[in-house]
Amino acid sequence: MKIKDTLNLGKTAFPMRAGLPNKEPKMQESWDEAKLYDNRLKENKGKPSFTLHDGPPYANGDIHVGHALNKISKDIIIRYKNMAGFCAPYVPGWDTHGLPIEQVLTKKGVKRKELDRADYLRMCQEYALTQVDLQRKGFKSLGVLGNWENPYVTLKPEYEAAQIRVFGKMAEKNYIYKGAKPIYWSPSSESSLAEAEIEYQDVRSASIYIAFKASDTKGLLPADTEFVIWTTTPWTIPSNQGIFTHPDYDYVLVAVNDRKFVIASELLATVAEKLAWEDYQVIQTIKGSELDGMVAKHPFYDRDSLVMNADYVTLDSGTGLVHAAPGHGEDDYIYSRKYKLPVVSPIDDRGYYTDEAPGFEGLFYDEGNKKVSELLEEKDALLKLDFFTHSYPHDWRTKKPVIYRATPQWFASIDKFRDNILSEVEKVDWVIPWGKTRLYNMIRDRGDWVISRQRAWGVPLPIFYAEDGTAIITPETTEHIAQLFAEHGSIIWWERDASELLPQGFSHPGSPNGLFTKETDIMDVWFDSGSSWNGVLNQRDELSYPADLYLEGSDQYRGWFNSSITTSVAVNGIAPYKAVLSQGFVQDAKGRKFSKSLGNGIAPKDVTRQYGADILRLWVASVDSTSDVRVSMDLIGQTSEAYRKIRNTLRFLIANTSDFDKTKDTVAIDDLHGSDKYMLVRLNQVIQSVCEAYDRYSFMDVYRTIFNFLTNDLSAFYLDFAKDVVYIQSENSLERRRMQTVMYEILVKLTKLLVPIIPHTAEEIWSYLEQEEEAYAYLTEMPKADSMQNADEIIDVWTAFLEFRTSVHKALEIARDEKVIGKSLEASVSVKPDEVTNALLARIAQEEDLATLLIVSQFTITTQPLTEKTLTVADNDILVVHATGEVCQRCRRIDETVGTHANAHYEALCNNCASIVDQSFPEIATEGFDINA
Repeated sequence: MKIKDTLNLGKTAFPMRAGLPNKEPKMQESWDEAKLYDNRLKENKGKPSFTLHDGPPYANGDIHVGHALNKISKDIIIRYKNMAGFCAPYVPGWDTHGLPIEQVLTKKGVKRKELDRADYLRMCQEYALTQVDLQRKGFKSLGVLGNWENPYVTLKPEYEAAQIRVFGKMAEKNYIYKGAKPIYWSPSSESSLAEAEIEYQDVRSASIYIAFKASDTKGLLPADTEFVIWTTTPWTIPSNQGIFTHPDYDYVLVAVNDRKFVIASELLATVAEKLAWEDYQVIQTIKGSELDGMVAKHPFYDRDSLVMNADYVTLDSGTGLVHAAPGHGEDDYIYSRKYKLPVVSPIDDRGYYTDEAPGFEGLFYDEGNKKVSELLEEKDALLKLDFFTHSYPHDWRTKKPVIYRATPQWFASIDKFRDNILSEVEKVDWVIPWGKTRLYNMIRDRGDWVISRQRAWGVPLPIFYAEDGTAIITPETTEHIAQLFAEHGSIIWWERDASELLPQGFSHPGSPNGLFTKETDIMDVWFDSGSSWNGVLNQRDELSYPADLYLEGSDQYRGWFNSSITTSVAVNGIAPYKAVLSQGFVQDAKGRKFSKSLGNGIAPKDVTRQYGADILRLWVASVDSTSDVRVSMDLIGQTSEAYRKIRNTLRFLIANTSDFDKTKDTVAIDDLHGSDKYMLVRLNQVIQSVCEAYDRYSFMDVYRTIFNFLTNDLSAFYLDFAKDVVYIQSENSLERRRMQTVMYEILVKLTKLLVPIIPHTAEEIWSYLEQEEEAYAYLTEMPKADSMQNADEIIDVWTAFLEFRTSVHKALEIARDEKVIGKSLEASVSVKPDEVTNALLARIAQEEDLATLLIVSQFTITTQPLTEKTLTVADNDILVVHATGEVCQRCRRIDETVGTHANAHYEALCNNCASIVDQSFPEIATEGFDINA
């Protein structure tokens, strides 16, 4: 027999190499076959519910790392909640309407305007559903469990019907109206945009100073006065209807170059410098309130430009006089209502001037800047032309500039219930506190919501028009449309005439001939997703409204978080969520946004193909996703190294408990050694900390707590010296079973704690824990921290010992550097401790071998002074010398008893090993070892 055959070396088929890319797809198939998601919910039936409502990603293209961060985070929460005493279903969803799908079809050569509307919409629908299938496959490959066979999709008839009912309820409360206010308009999309669809980019714009000649100064200023305005949108001058001044500001009349100009007093010096006025004189000072009602002439059209007062005028820049084009500016529109100025907006859907702007017809609005400047110069009204770079609103999809344009649109009046929304914002639990401030301010400052869009692919606005133009939105008509949509889908709106869509026998005084037309605009896609509380939470028995949690990217404060609370409060007076958690954006290693042009993107499938989904999931858990996070294949590689540490530590536990039968080998806690009890106390602390971190959605704290426990408590301490016990002692010895009791407890509970984060690995481990009743780790419950007797005292004792152990390690390291020893088992350590440490060591030595705990061959406590080679740490003198004796060929310790045993067959062993072998393998006493094997 070989000597190593007498050792209890850990044995397991659990592979050191994970092979996740090959294993995970098969495991996911087995989860589907076993109906793991459904069975977990069946077990949880009757428990308190927890609803995490999935914000729908847009169904277009492969999933990206941002998707992965979001969906994995949700899966971590859902898995934890289901294992922690809740019934937590997960219904994934998709947002499927909107411009991006239309753009894809256009790129494929589909000509929308040449097709029947219904046929075109079916093409959009078909494409959207292929994208849902594509992304569903991607999400499932990440190990995300959920109701994948019955997700919610915003194009589904039942969802569209629920959305129509939300609109109908808002209309009943008079929150829906039609107006011609200036709104964001995207010429590149040929559609209105909501604030949530706007992003800002730097552009180079013209900056011009214009003089408007006065035609009526009410006798307060000379007849040849000129009002000076400054604008960065020269193309809007054809729409000018007036000039705003602030009633409280002082304005001056300045004489320069035989002309007289009106400018805000405080800005005179700045303007004079800009316009290169070397010699000017202030003739008169006048209050802005006195300018109110004066009249100027439009610089190149034969019409008046009224001078008005508005307190939004500032002195930050310009001249203190603001060009007013009510058809192209929100403030211009709002403040000009008092003066009943006409709303002129001579720009068509594509951004070209109409015949309402003589001389500009057919010109693209941006080209109008040059034309305006030329006309102004011709009329001697252009005082200065310059260019500057500034931030300007763009369409977030086409990335092209947008304009303010007054067109007839349907609005939801936020003003009518703004205070109710703000009150509900205050009640929500904002996991990230600044989230409340951000949404609160957005709601407080936002204008009315433009809910109509001039596109094809979306849910129609369920509005009819009578012969006299009266808009018809009644509870009867909207409910009828909702029922039609529920049965046929919203495409029916385009397949039938208005009379066929209205309730049978419907009449209206505005249609004496019984003729009706229907609205051709569709709803803002944010109304689609913002209605999901009604289309999903209120439609699914397993879900609850309000949801317990909404979790999305931080861009959703202006998007889904915003539209959801708006519609929910409008209809029901309550927020649709009890708590909100937002995440930052995913960036590359240099902090840049992912983009095709930079080629810096990382696809989740590339990560799972090379490393496996569990590595990507572990990365998600390891980062602080409450702010922007960086990712690269190098960073994923670092996460893979951390995973390897976790896997190999757990593999060690599996291997060294493979012969442990928990029903008969478990050692009672009172019979455990101090180090064993310490590890169980630490385990309970870990369980407590991890569960609290899961509860507050701090996955990074979960990861750090578990990883530090595995690295510091297990690998660097307990398992480090455990080898000298579980390998060496006889198989059924009390010493060995003590440690196996602790190891098995740690293994089982850590595996459960890791299920939400690395489920594939956790289930693989679980398959080796044949003594556990549940077929899957996910079907178990989260471990609870046990209350151990004298836990605080145990922590204090062993924390002090670990500090002492660190001191010994320092001494060992110095001895190693000085070539006194090589491995720590070559060392003999002597300590002259202080009084406190002496008491500590004496206490531990009553039941445990200090040399074993310190992984040295010999350990001595002395009261005598030590040699000059002593290292003094915290009043403890530590001496390290080379141990005396021979190396035992079984335990590898240096021992003076090696070769002294009476039986020559044990000459390579120390007396302790000889005793163990003699008891466990009596045949060796007569046959001996094959020393050369």
